[in-house]
Amino acid sequence: MDDIKKAIIGIITLAITTGGGLLIKSLFEGEEETVVEETTVAVPQVIINMPQQEVKKDTIIKKVYVKPKQTKTEKIKEKLTW
Repeated sequence: MDDIKKAIIGIITLAITTGGGLLIKSLFEGEEETVVEETTVAVPQVIINMPQQEVKKDTIIKKVYVKPKQTKTEKIKEKLTW
């Protein structure tokens, strides 16, 4: 319970010290007018050069049918004629 009281006193002391510092700062410096200037920055343009891809219109598709190779058992069956 004693530790909690010390923590609360520490927090209050910190708050008072911070408030006093801000008060003294505002008294000695006074109020300054802030001037906001708007500037426009030119954004550089990004240019990406991509070459044209060639499109082949004369595409010929030729289908070639290949007979499957005979396996060993099929070769033996051909030789044997009962």
